[in-house]
This record gives sequence, structure tokens and C-alpha cells, in this order.
Amino acid sequence: MVKLNKIYTKTGDDGTTGLVSGPRRRKDDLRVEAYGTIDEANSAIGLARLHTAGLPELDAMLMSIQNDLFDLGADLATPDTGEPPTYEPLRIAETQVDRVEHDIDRLNAGLEPLKSFILPGGSPAAAHLHLARTIARRAERLMVALTRTDGEIVGEPAMKYVNRLSDFLFVAARHANDQGHADVLWVPGKNR
Repeated sequence: MVKLNKIYTKTGDDGTTGLVSGPRRRKDDLRVEAYGTIDEANSAIGLARLHTAGLPELDAMLMSIQNDLFDLGADLATPDTGEPPTYEPLRIAETQVDRVEHDIDRLNAGLEPLKSFILPGGSPAAAHLHLARTIARRAERLMVALTRTDGEIVGEPAMKYVNRLSDFLFVAARHANDQGHADVLWVPGKNR
């Protein structure tokens, strides 16, 4: 269990932060950017949950996602160095990916097939979920960039999870928009 008695440590005053495994990185390091963006997506989901009280199944799914995102942040903040770890690091598991896929299928089953792209919006919950989706996509881009950086490893389950996350948030937004009936559809060339 994590126990924080003091919130400020002053160790980051020099523009660095400590990873879970101990080494310090610059606060603009790609790995720090990636897990910071996961935290940002988690916060956007928290805002969406202010509007999901009438959707208990969706709210429970979002709470599970929020917990998973802390796991994903811990995964990213504990780089795999290729060396045997001195402790068992927290990593995203395939079971978490499977659960998100199951939740996508559950929510999507009640939705009409799309006939147009959707503009982000509709209900307050859906608007926040669309924002969280775009933040999750940015986190995914950062994680992909991290995998292309020499010496940096991101586990396959973590990559799968972040990819499914944005899919889940899209379907969740449609679900929050009265099962898609309140979706705002894109009209190509409408304002020409």
C-alpha cells in the first residue's frame, strides 16, 4: 500500500523526477510524458464520471479503467531494462486487456451501427469521454514513440491496453449519448 505523509519533496526542483525503479529522468523525458499523459486521461475520465451517476454499469467500468490507468502509469514508470528485476514490477496484464474488450463488446451491443463520423459532444458525460479518448490517443502516440527509442521497452500488454482504451472511450461516449441516439453526426461539407 502506498503511504504519502509529505506531498512535496523538493527533489524535482531541478526539473527531474524519480521513476519507480529509482533512476531520475528529466520531466520532459518521453517516458515521463507518456505516463503523465495517462494520468491526464485518467483525470478526464474522472470528470466524465461526474455525469455517469445514472449509468451505473458504465460508471463501474470507468472506475475499473481509472484503477487500470494507475497500473499503466506504474508500468511505464518502471522501465524494463532487460535485466532481472530485484522486485516484481507492476505490469499491465492480458486479463486487463481482455476485460476492456469485453466491456467494449457489452456497450457496443446496444448501439446502432454508425452511418457517419461523430462530432465530440452530446451529453456532458459523452463530451468528457471524447476528450479522454483524444488524450488516450496522445498517450498511445507517446508510447509508440517510446518503443522506437533506443533502450526503451514498453510491454505488449501495455500497448494493447492503451489502444483498446481509446476504443472503449469512443463506445462509452456513444453509450452515454442515450445509446447513440444523441450522437452529433458529422455532415461533410456542411458549411461550404
